[in-house]
Amino acid sequence: MSQATYVKLWADTQRELDIMLQREKEEFFQPVEDREKVMKMLATAYIQYLEIFRKLEEAHDHLIHQQKRAAVRQVLDGVIGRILEIKKEMVALEKSECHHMDDILMDLQRVPEDIDIPIPKYFIKENLSILQDREKFLDEILLNAGLLEQEPVTAMTLEEGIKVVQVAERARQGRARAAFMKRIYLEEKRQSQKEAQEMGKNPDDAATCIQKVWRGYRQRKETEKLREEEMVFLGMSLPPDLEAMSSLQIGAGKANVLQGEVQEREEPSFRQELRQTEGSHIKETLQDQISQCFIECWHITGRFPDYPPENTGGSKAIFIEKHPEQVAEELAAKREAEKKEKEKNGKEEKERPAVKKPPKVGKQVRQ
Repeated sequence: MSQATYVKLWADTQRELDIMLQREKEEFFQPVEDREKVMKMLATAYIQYLEIFRKLEEAHDHLIHQQKRAAVRQVLDGVIGRILEIKKEMVALEKSECHHMDDILMDLQRVPEDIDIPIPKYFIKENLSILQDREKFLDEILLNAGLLEQEPVTAMTLEEGIKVVQVAERARQGRARAAFMKRIYLEEKRQSQKEAQEMGKNPDDAATCIQKVWRGYRQRKETEKLREEEMVFLGMSLPPDLEAMSSLQIGAGKANVLQGEVQEREEPSFRQELRQTEGSHIKETLQDQISQCFIECWHITGRFPDYPPENTGGSKAIFIEKHPEQVAEELAAKREAEKKEKEKNGKEEKERPAVKKPPKVGKQVRQ
């Protein structure tokens, strides 16, 4: 916790102490003859002073400011002295150091551990050397009397010493980390409680809200399922399997619609529009492909191929995909036709009579 928390604890305890002193002035200064009533008053004050003592001791142990610690220490010593005075009066009244305070603890809603007197931490820290010397002196007395056996001291190796130091350091880091996480958890919890109080809601209200939403969602799903079953029973709807078949039919209908759109695109108006928009580009592309085909044929055969006649499709025949067998058959048929054409032309030249050329008339060239 932060220092402000312990300062606030100190301030709250100081107010409780002022209330106790005012009550003592009103009750203890009046003479009372009933022993049980006096014992009840003393026991009640004793338990309340013990509670104040614990709070002051906690604040004194965690405060860092030296002036504040000194102020709290002065009040703490006064409370301890007052507890001893009340204890002395209780012993003188009952002639015993053991007191029965069950009824008073029940009235104050306390547990038996609340009447245990803790040893202040500053008392142990300030008297540590004295306590150690005292413990050492008592051990020597018991050892000399034979009531205590001295344990053999064995030297610790370097590895064992390193291991002990590592274990202690890891334990210290673990305790520090646990304390840090505890402070964070308490701070977040305090902040969430503060926000819940400001918003006027608590976890129970949130759980109720979540339950309402979930129950509403579940009821809507059940109602929807019952409505579907009722519609199927009345014949106004189809079961899930038939709905799947109808979805397939819908898909087939969509395919028919798309096919109709394709058929519409094949109409003359669509072709005319396509020719106007893409005709020039398509024409240039086809011309380039025809030129490339002729050039490749020239590189392979050494001559340009014949342009297909119009009755065979014209330039369209160039772009027809053919198998190698079809191409070989066409080339063979073409060679056979050329051979027949040459034989026919040879026969015609043989049958045609020879025409004599008239002699040339002119000057002879002298040599």
